[in-house]
Order: sequence, then structure tokens, then C-alpha cells
Amino acid sequence: MSATMTSDTASLLRSDEGGVATLTLNRPSQFNALSEELLGELQAALGAIAKDASVRVVVIAGAGKAFCAGHDLKQMRANPGKPYMQKLFRQCGRVMTTLTEMPQPVIARVHGVATAAGCQLVAACDLAVAAEVAKFAVSGINVGLFCSTPSVALARNMGRKQAMEMLLTGDFIDANEAQRRGLVNRVVPPEQLDVELRKLTDAILSKSPVAVGMGKQMFYKQLEMGLEGAYQLASETMACNMMAADAAEGIDAFMQKRKPEWKGC
Repeated sequence: MSATMTSDTASLLRSDEGGVATLTLNRPSQFNALSEELLGELQAALGAIAKDASVRVVVIAGAGKAFCAGHDLKQMRANPGKPYMQKLFRQCGRVMTTLTEMPQPVIARVHGVATAAGCQLVAACDLAVAAEVAKFAVSGINVGLFCSTPSVALARNMGRKQAMEMLLTGDFIDANEAQRRGLVNRVVPPEQLDVELRKLTDAILSKSPVAVGMGKQMFYKQLEMGLEGAYQLASETMACNMMAADAAEGIDAFMQKRKPEWKGC
């Protein structure tokens, strides 16, 4: 394992192993609140990873008891002007869209509480694995603030009425309910969290990086399109995918009953 951010005092840590880059939110005493500094570090790390073909999967994790408690409310109250707020929420939105736009699948490793923008972070990741003890809420409404930006990702994960109930009440849901609503993929006992995460990353690592990257890009684009446009995009993506060396290798390996050797092109 190699670490590009090794200081225990850094607000974001990175470790790499076997094609998986793990980014750990490292503000445990603040429940990993998303300060503007942490958002900046996260944006820079995601931008670098997106250009790194050696990284096949990204994991977002949290240090300490919580996964992420949302924005840093103390920092926000210390900077009450509207220009600051506009800049902060644009910065956060950019991080969330980067998670969608980057070619590598991103998995949230949720071991504890994920609230407000922390819940948004889970929703913005492609996949999520949660411990049974994890809890989720978009609780801004409790302090007079509707979680508008978290609602964007939340509404793209679950049904409208389920999302609105969370947004209007600020109530917590447990990990199993989060799975039923589509916010997380898998729920396991805390001691099995990394084992289950490894199963998921291994499954992705065994696939063609070309197909994964093209497929992720197409998947999110078609969600915002009408039916006809979505099929046009999907058809063009499949045609381009078939021109890739990996597709030829994969089909040949299937017919020859052997394991494919991905070329990454």
C-alpha cells in the first residue's frame, strides 16, 4: 500500500492498493464535517484520480465515529455573507458532480452517521456499502435550513415521496431502511464492512476498465435524457465499446472458456 497523504493531521488521507484508491475524511473530532478546506482537498484528489488510469475504483471513507456530518456549521456561521455561501455550495456541488463525471466507480464506505451533505455524499457516490449501525438523515430542516443541495442527489437515489419525507422531517433512517429506499447497496455487520467492500471492489476490478468507464459516463447522461435520446446515446456507446480491444478480448475469452486479459483500450 502506498499513501499520497500520510499525515495524521491532514483533513483528507489517501491510500492506494491494488487499483483501489481510498480517500478518508479525517476530521474525526468534527465528525468529518465538510469544511471549505476539506472540500478543496477532496476536489483536488478526485481530479488527480480521474486522470490516473492505474486507479480502477475509489472508496470514500470517514475516520472516527461518523462517516460525515455535513457542512461545517461553525465555519458557515463565521462567514455569514451570501457571496461566501454561494461559493461554498458551488464548491460542494462541484465535488458531487465530479464523483459522477470521473470514469472510476466511487463507493461510499459508511460505518457511522451520514447527515445533510454527508448523506448527499453517500447519494452522490455510484455505490454504497453500510454497516448495520449506520444512520442517515438530511437534517438541515431541524435548524431552519432545507437541505436543497442534498435533495438533488437524494432524489436521484430514491422515490420522490421517500426523499421528501426525509427532507421535510429531518428524521433518521437506519441502514436497512436506506437499502430498501435505494440509498445504499449492501448492509452488513460492522466487522464485515471491509470484507463486503472488498467483494464489491474485486468484482469491479475483474471487469474491463474501458467498459466500466464508458458505461458509467453513459449511464448518468442517459438519465437526464428523453427515451429516444437515451437509446441513441446507448446505441452509440455500445458501438464504440465494441470497437475497443477489450470487447474483442472479452468475447474471445468467453467463447474459448478462459479468463480475459484486459488491455485497457
